[in-house]
Amino acid sequence: MNVVFIVPTGIGAEIGGHSGDATPAAKLIASTCDKLFIHPNVVNASDINEMTENMIYVEGSILDRFLEGEIGLRESKGNRILLAVNEVKPEIVNAASAARATIGADIEIVQLERPIEMMAHLDNGKASGAIRGGAEAVEQIKPYDFDVLVVNTPIETYSDTVIEYLTKQGGVNLWGGIEARLSKFMSRELNRPVFHAPVENSEVFKAFHDVVDPRKAAELVSVCYLHCCLKGAHVTPRIAGVMDRGYRNYDVDFLVVPIGVWGRPHEACAKAGIPIIAVEENRTVLEDTMLKNVIVVKNYLEAAGVISAKKAGVSLCSVRRPLERTVINP
Repeated sequence: MNVVFIVPTGIGAEIGGHSGDATPAAKLIASTCDKLFIHPNVVNASDINEMTENMIYVEGSILDRFLEGEIGLRESKGNRILLAVNEVKPEIVNAASAARATIGADIEIVQLERPIEMMAHLDNGKASGAIRGGAEAVEQIKPYDFDVLVVNTPIETYSDTVIEYLTKQGGVNLWGGIEARLSKFMSRELNRPVFHAPVENSEVFKAFHDVVDPRKAAELVSVCYLHCCLKGAHVTPRIAGVMDRGYRNYDVDFLVVPIGVWGRPHEACAKAGIPIIAVEENRTVLEDTMLKNVIVVKNYLEAAGVISAKKAGVSLCSVRRPLERTVINP
C-alpha cells in the first residue's frame, strides 16, 4: 500500500500551511501504508524534520512528473549533497557540520558567484514573489558532481507583512511560494532534486520573541532553518529512467489532499485512475474547486480509515450503516 500525501504551500492550508504542521497527520497516514510519498512542505519545520522511516521525501515538480508517469523514483540513502549559498556564514557551516555528525550526511558547500535574490509577497491572498539569479546559479552548479542540491539563501519581504503573519492565527506562509518556484525551476533545469531553505535576514523576525500560533512555533525556535532540508536531501530518491528499477505511478494506491485544491498531481492521478481522498477540515484560501470522482472525508482520521479499509480488502459501504441488503434475482 503506497500513498502520496500533498499539502500545497503558500495557500494557507489549515493543516500544513505553516511550518511542518502537517507532520502529525502525515505520520498517521504513514502508519497505514508501506510507503508515504511526501513533498518538503509536509514535514519541513526549519531546523526540525520528523518524517518517519517509510516516508519518501520528494521535490514537488519531481513528484508531479512521477505521478504523470514521466519518471520513476528509486530510493536512496547517503546522497551527495551540494549546499549552495550566497555567503558562507558560521551558522551555515555549523548546520552542515551538525548534519554530518548526526545523520552522516555528505555535504559540500559552494558560494554562488552571482547571489540569488528572492522577494516574497502576497498576490491575491496567495504567496508569490520574484527571483533573480536562478539561471546563473544553475550554470555555475552544473559542473559539480552531486546527487541533490540544497539552496540556502535569503528571502526579502515587507516587515509589516511578517509581523501580521506572526501575530495572528493561521494565515499564509509568506516564504513557501517563492521557495517552491525556485526549487521547481532548478530541479527542472538540473534534472535532480533541489530544495530551498531560507536564510532569515529580517531584523523584525530576529527581534520577535512572543508566543505564536503553535503551527508557526518551529520558525521561532530555529537558528539556521536548514536542517529540515539536509535531513530530507540525505535520503531523497533518485530519478529513475524507463528501464531502471524503482517506483512508478501505477504503484500508488491513493492521493491524499486538502479539500478544494486541484492541480497537476490531481490531474495526473485522475488520468491514471488513482483514487483521490480530499480532506474537508484542511481548507485553504482558495475557492473550493468542484471535485469529481473524489472520496471526500471529514478529517485525516477518516482518511486513515479509508486507506486501512482498502488495505484490509474491505469495501467502505460494508462498514457503514444501514448496510444494504443483497439483491437476489429469482
